[in-house]
Amino acid sequence: MDSIEQKLFEKLTELHKIPSGAFSIRKNGTSELSSTKEIEIVKKTHKNGIDIIVKPNVIGKSVHIPVIITVGGLSDIVYNDFYIGENADVMIVAGCGIHNATCKTSMHNGLHSFHLSRNSKVRYIERHIGEGEGEGEKILNPVTKVYLEEGAQMTMETTQLGGVSSTIRKTFATVKDNAKLTIQENILTTDNQIAKTQFKVNLTGKNSGVEVVSHSVARDNSLQEFKSNVIGKNECFGHVECDGILLDNARIISLPTVDAQCKEASLVHEAAIGKIAGEELVKLMTLGLSQKEAEEIIIQGFLLGN
Repeated sequence: MDSIEQKLFEKLTELHKIPSGAFSIRKNGTSELSSTKEIEIVKKTHKNGIDIIVKPNVIGKSVHIPVIITVGGLSDIVYNDFYIGENADVMIVAGCGIHNATCKTSMHNGLHSFHLSRNSKVRYIERHIGEGEGEGEKILNPVTKVYLEEGAQMTMETTQLGGVSSTIRKTFATVKDNAKLTIQENILTTDNQIAKTQFKVNLTGKNSGVEVVSHSVARDNSLQEFKSNVIGKNECFGHVECDGILLDNARIISLPTVDAQCKEASLVHEAAIGKIAGEELVKLMTLGLSQKEAEEIIIQGFLLGN
């Protein structure tokens, strides 16, 4: 990897070198794959993408599947399907970094499906990064479909902290008996950037659950839109929380919806949008920080949960 690719790789994976385990590193439309005896990665033959197969009872292993784009004018799309065996417990690190120094648009669309078998667990980390001084747009549109069998658990941590011109993130999930989905989303938009997220979760199983927490900051003239729909079809629990900080001339639209189709369903949604509290700014400024420096500390703490 050249220096730009290396920096993107480190930001996406928090690693300084290619891991020794299972991985797929996709650079400008071409993938390099590596499997292990516990986790198999197979390139699809009929379209771009891979199948990631985690064998039953695999615990404590990780899979890295970053996508790196460093050219303008590339429109990349991949179809990745994950099959997690019974009782497995793994971490998957994904995401896309675009460095675009041209006037042409660069785009990556990742269409992922997760099939978690009984009592399996997945921690899924997805980071989106946009860089480059060129006028060309950096567009990322991920679609994620999640199927949780009995007792399965999946935690999704999605982060986009600036630089992406436009993104539409869609997540669909079906959660069965005693299974749980947890989603933590952190988004920062600046300039004229647009970020839209859509969640639709069907709680079909008894004692199924979902928790969605979205923290967002919109600055300058950017636009964010959050939509969620949690459907309770059985004895279940669902909680959606959407908190946003609005600065400058930005706009945030929040539309959380809950749909209880069973009398034993317990569904809650919360949405709050506001500015940075004045007393927090004053407190930090009394320590010698400028207003801008104080705002940055508050924003980073809010987005990163500190």
